[in-house]
Amino acid sequence: MRNSDLLQRSLKAVWHPCTQMKQHTDAGAGSLPLIPISHGKGAWLHDFDGNRYLDGISSWWVNLFGHCNPRINAALRDQLDQLEHVILAGCTHRPVVELSERLSALTGGTLGHCFYASDGASATEIALKMSFHSWRNRGREKKQDFLCLEGSYHGETVGALAVTDVAIFKDAYAPLIRPATTVPTPDARHARPGESPADVARRAAAGLEQQLERHHESIAALIVEPLIQCASGMAMYDPEYLRLARALCDRYDVHLICDEIAVGCGRTGTFFAHEQAASDGQPFKPDFLCLSKGISGGYLPLSVVLTTDDVYQAFYDDVTARGFLHSHSYTGNALACRAALATLEIFESEQVLTGNKGRAEKIAKALAPLGSHPQVRHLRQRGMILAFDVDSDDPHFSRRFYRAALEREALIRPIGTTVYLMPPYIVSDEEIDHLGRAVSGALAEALA
Repeated sequence: MRNSDLLQRSLKAVWHPCTQMKQHTDAGAGSLPLIPISHGKGAWLHDFDGNRYLDGISSWWVNLFGHCNPRINAALRDQLDQLEHVILAGCTHRPVVELSERLSALTGGTLGHCFYASDGASATEIALKMSFHSWRNRGREKKQDFLCLEGSYHGETVGALAVTDVAIFKDAYAPLIRPATTVPTPDARHARPGESPADVARRAAAGLEQQLERHHESIAALIVEPLIQCASGMAMYDPEYLRLARALCDRYDVHLICDEIAVGCGRTGTFFAHEQAASDGQPFKPDFLCLSKGISGGYLPLSVVLTTDDVYQAFYDDVTARGFLHSHSYTGNALACRAALATLEIFESEQVLTGNKGRAEKIAKALAPLGSHPQVRHLRQRGMILAFDVDSDDPHFSRRFYRAALEREALIRPIGTTVYLMPPYIVSDEEIDHLGRAVSGALAEALA
């Protein structure tokens, strides 16, 4: 098969996500190439015509340990001969039990109950529904509202859009949505002259406090992406905001939901991003933790919401209607859970977080020259995520950059004028250097 053959068939039959399909068929500055992928190996993707592309964005932030990872492949082959799936309403199985135990242990046992779904937006909706319903079961029916950060993104289903503040995803569906209230973002790029990232965090927390002071009786939960608001342009902020938000939620009796769908599983340097908000030797404790994307190593759709025993007990009753009756057909899929277990085993056996510190330093070094580029702003990094903003008013900048990066054997998909790298954890020194050269070259061509 040739690239052209599969490309034409795909354009006729497949409606691709997060894409204006006309851009795949147009030519010129606004075009967006559709790349037919034949196979993947390690950090590389290969097409049918013999071209290759270094996966600098982990295939939408999901792939942690490379494509066709031998250890995850072996675990899935073994699981295929035992159980592929079974209804989780009334049945259970070994992979889902072991994964729940492992995830709870990673929270120090503070989040001891796991509820499963298949994608991040579903995890968001589960957390919102659990929070609302738990307050209702406790006789506090007024607690029906939610808070989210300015520029927040928590998914694109109708419920998740309620706490998403990215206009291009939300505006068209406004009549369908019961919107949450936005509170100031702690995005460090909003620093005033002389302010540190911690100062911005404290200023944003003051805005949160004002909202909670006035309306806490009707607020069920605050939802945040810890440390990085990804889809709004990799907005990074100081952990001080999480510490202050936790204290405020405790004071005003409001749940705190940590959406770690994108930033969990080691992306920020710790396994959970919220771990970096620990204070005085005390761990940071959310009321809900949402995970997806990297949790299965990029292999199979899986998401999970972890919560506390206090929330769980609000549903534990003789009355069926007081239970949490949310469901998905593929909840706790055995194959997906086995992939997640293999992923966690790689973290443990290969000391991945320690190795990622060295990789992150090398990524920073490879991209450091861009810090002096006249059109680069806010070069920033947390863990294995590096980003910078480009001073450009070209409406086609992101697509120009994307095409130029592909020509340099790299898959890098900017968010507007924000360029970011989020490579898999098996990326080598040589591959990091390759990404550095590809970014620099693509930037020069896109701006030209």
